[in-house]
Amino acid sequence: MTAVDSQPSGPRSPEQRKREALERLVRDNDVWVATADATGEPCLVPLAFWWDGEAVWLSTRDTNPTGRNLCASGRARLSFGHTRDVVLVHGTARMLTREELPTEVGDAFAAKDGWDPREDHPSYVFFHVTPQILQAWGTVPEMPGRTLMRDGKWLV
Repeated sequence: MTAVDSQPSGPRSPEQRKREALERLVRDNDVWVATADATGEPCLVPLAFWWDGEAVWLSTRDTNPTGRNLCASGRARLSFGHTRDVVLVHGTARMLTREELPTEVGDAFAAKDGWDPREDHPSYVFFHVTPQILQAWGTVPEMPGRTLMRDGKWLV
């Protein structure tokens, strides 16, 4: 993946940004997860994740603010990368207990990060986040074509 620097030669094509966004989803280990409670109080935390090719899997305690917010609203914003090469996902989240989690998902999550929430504190649950909007951009020239997915469907 070619990082976007402060002096780009021009905007990347939408196809290149999609390819690089998907590479980031496979390669990166952590994601910033933004949620809000019913009063609008924001919460932003980094979490380990696993991308299954269609959705992002997260794990956190259902007792902490992020877990409570995801359970209550079913909405999350995920930010991958850095400010000069960001992939932003607006998604819907569905909670699964350890017992509901498909074994292959738990195994893949644990293999990617080296940490298995199924063996940690009992309050850890999993969230299946389905992207509804996916945007990818590096600098101002890429802002106009940053939306690569809308309503869960790829535009490129």
